[in-house]
Amino acid sequence: MNAIVDQLGRPIRDLRISVTDRCNFRCTYCMPKEVFGDDFVFLAKNELLSFEELERLARIFAQLGVKKLRLTGGEPLMRRNLPELIQKLHDIEGIEDIGLTTNAVLLGQYAQPLYDAGLRRLNISLDALDPELFGQINGRGISPELVLKNIQKAQDIDFTIKVNMVVQKGINESEILPMATYFKERGITLRYIEFMDVGNDNGWSFKKVVTKKEIYDMLAAEFDMEPAEEDYYGEVAKRYRYVGTDAQVGFITSVSESFCSTCTRSRLSSEGKLYTCLFASEGFDLRELIRSDKTDEELYEVIANVWRGRKDRYSDERTEQTVKNRKKINMNYIGG
Repeated sequence: MNAIVDQLGRPIRDLRISVTDRCNFRCTYCMPKEVFGDDFVFLAKNELLSFEELERLARIFAQLGVKKLRLTGGEPLMRRNLPELIQKLHDIEGIEDIGLTTNAVLLGQYAQPLYDAGLRRLNISLDALDPELFGQINGRGISPELVLKNIQKAQDIDFTIKVNMVVQKGINESEILPMATYFKERGITLRYIEFMDVGNDNGWSFKKVVTKKEIYDMLAAEFDMEPAEEDYYGEVAKRYRYVGTDAQVGFITSVSESFCSTCTRSRLSSEGKLYTCLFASEGFDLRELIRSDKTDEELYEVIANVWRGRKDRYSDERTEQTVKNRKKINMNYIGG
């Protein structure tokens, strides 16, 4: 089959699958508890795509050129029987890599079943080592100790682990160096994520962004670092190696150094809408199609045409005005 590319010549290589819109955290930059309170109505079970529907779509995406799958949420470990889905996805021809993004609170009980089902890579969210600060950020008072214990368990099982830290000015800059030291000593890659304007509820502004350059300068004052080679086309993180070690640190620079020109990612929301950008306002409803009598060939053509029409480059175009005036899909529906 001919390679599918969008209006800017970008191929489709990655599919992020949100398996639930529910989460056991209420992080201020994603699902603030003022908005997602105890009475918030999440999607009903029949509104979520079933594992069979997700497997079918993933097979079609693989035929379009997708090589990598990442399961997200909400918190994906809140979706029942998730190892069953991993097993189904693991068996799809053409899929070379499956990852999972999690806050790791439930990882202790699921790490081994996930590994046994074929999962090998974890991205774990952790924004601070200080217990009081982390409890405030996650909105639930949950201690980092539980997350760190489950990271250790996953490392002992032999998962490849990356830890993601969203850095916000005036909130957790003080944790940049302690986090670097902790994960460098354990040989785990830490990635600093610039605070992004995902969704409409996190009170984002340019003033709250700590840029890659600012973080790098702090680290370079403490550690000897050298650039690491890019692993593949479209890699998001700019990575550096601590000299004399295998440990690395990465930066996801959606605000200060956008990477729209090489973005190969598509996103499937928890209720089955296809989004071609993390900052999209509208998605294409695949749930309705997959629950009709459409054949795989028809679904293939529909998805291919959505990608061929894609011209998203939001991070290139971001201004205070676009942030203010554009309604975007919320993070708990679309994942990271």
